[in-house]
Amino acid sequence: MKPLHCPRLCALPLLAAASLAAAPLCGAQALEFGGAGRSSGIWKAVVPPTPMEGEFDSFDPLGVEAGARIKADCSLNWINPDDGKRYCFSSGTSLEFFLDQPQAHLERARAGWRRMAVRKE
Repeated sequence: MKPLHCPRLCALPLLAAASLAAAPLCGAQALEFGGAGRSSGIWKAVVPPTPMEGEFDSFDPLGVEAGARIKADCSLNWINPDDGKRYCFSSGTSLEFFLDQPQAHLERARAGWRRMAVRKE
């Protein structure tokens, strides 16, 4: 009788054991970086203590370019190396598309922002 070959299924118990063994280490790191007064958890360590603000009142520049107010939380952002201003994006797709031609998109977003300010008044 030939033994069964199951590389994926046979590896599951090993992966489960390894993740259980690593869990206490990850928890200790999260608490170490999180500090007192913060919720524990690995991702809490990367959240800035104060919210970030971007240009265009933290609206996505591609939305502003199109005349739409798409709110972004600045977790995805880009800092213009020319002037040091921060621009916030609502999705990774928006950021990647923007980075294909950042100066052209910024120029159109600034024009869109001026149009939006006129409509608001």
